[in-house]
Amino acid sequence: MSILPDAMTQAAQLVVSENIEAMRKIATAESCTGGLISAAITEISGSSAILDRSFITYSNEAKQEMLGVSKTIIDENGAVSLPVVRAMAIGAVARSNADIAISISGIAGPNSDDSKKPVGMVAFALADENGVLKESIEYFGEELSRSDVRLKAALFALNWLRP
Repeated sequence: MSILPDAMTQAAQLVVSENIEAMRKIATAESCTGGLISAAITEISGSSAILDRSFITYSNEAKQEMLGVSKTIIDENGAVSLPVVRAMAIGAVARSNADIAISISGIAGPNSDDSKKPVGMVAFALADENGVLKESIEYFGEELSRSDVRLKAALFALNWLRP
């Protein structure tokens, strides 16, 4: 029995089976989700065939040290921004044996330290060795709990990891 919601477990099952079939390794670079994406993937038997590693880079310093995100990019754009998640995803690919990496940074709440960035705003990027393949800023809603924002963001990211 999974400790995660059924939708996440089902999405993770598809990520694992489809990436095994595609013979593709993945990495995650997580901030606001704090490892939920990799937790969902590792809930599935056989996940070791596709998950190379996960970077939990909650602080700006961790993003810089572990993924090579420039301090200037963070200072100019804020941690929750497309430039930062792009750099996170590219850094995760470069610092792993993965074919593809997903990155995520968001404001889970209950408060935001940036008046221009509401609770529930989450930035995503997907990259491979050639650069960014996909990116998006999603708004999951200010009325959601911190847990709900994090779970919805992780589920969104899992769906992007399917080939």
